Amino acid sequence: MNFFFAALVTESNSFSNIPTSRRSFVRHSGREALESDFLLSDSVRHFARRASESGATPIIGLCAYATPGAPVVHADYLALRDELLADLRSCRSVDAVFLHLHGAMVSDACLDCEGDILGGVRAIVGPGIPVLVVLDPHAHLTDDMVRHADLLSFMKEYPHTDGAERIDDLFRIGQAIRQGRARPVAAVADCSIVGIWPTQVQPLRAFTDRLTALEDGKKILSVSFVHGFPWGDTPRTGSRMLVYADADLGAAQSLASSLAAEVWDMRRNSQPQLLSVDAAIDIVAEADSGPIVLADVADNAGGGAPADSTYILREFLARGMTDVAFALFYDPLLVDFCRQVGVGGRLQARVGGKLSAFSGQPVDLDVEVKGLAEDATQIAFGRTTDLLGNTAWIHGRGVDLIVSSRRTQCFDPAVFSHLGLDCAARRALVVKSTNHFQLGFAPIAKRTLLVATPGALNMDFAHLPYRVFDKPYWPRTEGRPE
Repeated sequence: MNFFFAALVTESNSFSNIPTSRRSFVRHSGREALESDFLLSDSVRHFARRASESGATPIIGLCAYATPGAPVVHADYLALRDELLADLRSCRSVDAVFLHLHGAMVSDACLDCEGDILGGVRAIVGPGIPVLVVLDPHAHLTDDMVRHADLLSFMKEYPHTDGAERIDDLFRIGQAIRQGRARPVAAVADCSIVGIWPTQVQPLRAFTDRLTALEDGKKILSVSFVHGFPWGDTPRTGSRMLVYADADLGAAQSLASSLAAEVWDMRRNSQPQLLSVDAAIDIVAEADSGPIVLADVADNAGGGAPADSTYILREFLARGMTDVAFALFYDPLLVDFCRQVGVGGRLQARVGGKLSAFSGQPVDLDVEVKGLAEDATQIAFGRTTDLLGNTAWIHGRGVDLIVSSRRTQCFDPAVFSHLGLDCAARRALVVKSTNHFQLGFAPIAKRTLLVATPGALNMDFAHLPYRVFDKPYWPRTEGRPE
């Protein structure tokens, strides 16, 4: 048997101005994809292990990932799609196709890249070969995605720690399909909500656990809560339930509709509570000990933000507060300046305020370079490698800033410690992330605060400036649409 695997992953923010082109993608294939450390390495290696354990030969095609930004340049999307399809077409025979896609990738001329990719895959392999896909829950679930795949398994956890488990789902159900023991039929129910749902806290913790318990492997094969990606402006924006039953569409639809109603009922108490910048810093000022972790949720590169906004930094400086560390500011030029003066050197640093209308005003600081690193990395999702590029630790006016040459969110305390900064000893840590930081920082955080700032990930869901998405949804509409 030959099992084919490929991945094409990015999340497109319709309100971001950060370009996403072919150059934005880290790309590997074949043995290089298995041996390289990058954000998809855990998925690639887990697939290869499972394929080998199944007695199949793993064939690795294109595996490409880009930090989220604006919609992908269409010609570059087509080139990447066609490279993936060419890798599949070059296989002399294939018994199953496994894909890792995001689900919220759009180009400037295609609002359903995943549906388009899956349509191309299905055209190559025909109707008899299982096409099995693991995806991010922050996705736009479309008819074409469901139509062209035998199984879509969306990660259940946010932070997304269960990618390997979802690949296991693909192998388990895929084997049943190939052996004629299962015939998945899919049903979708619209929750009519735009929001975000961290799963480490209630009520989502219990709800997520129950989704897994509902998968009995007999009548109900797979249950996914597709959270949706609020900052993607598409006809299918918003949250949905997806249920696969074994040859029983009625059972699938009944369960999907019931679960969507539960999501609607808990809509108010399932959304994160955000504080203003002033309120969050007041809490830091009054705290007896730290570190208190402040999440700059709207400036999260992992959702397409520039990662150089200064709103929280400016307020800490205005209050004269010290012993605060920030990560990660994206500024390749500033990193280069730091490398030129070296550790112990000083420079006049213009921090942030460069890339976007969401970036705020730049902050000018006289800083000392405290640390430098080349080709630095951090742990992402508790199990894979995220590339930081070259990094610098600078210190000025009592605050510490970690600056990177690659734009990425802050996942793990290693963004501080790899340069020698003891983040556990700081009064406060400000991380540019929405929720993925929680896994890494929970062991050291005395308290965690989500801070509302202007940004590309504006959490005022009722007033997002959609142009394409025109369906009623909560919180823009109070009553549940029919």
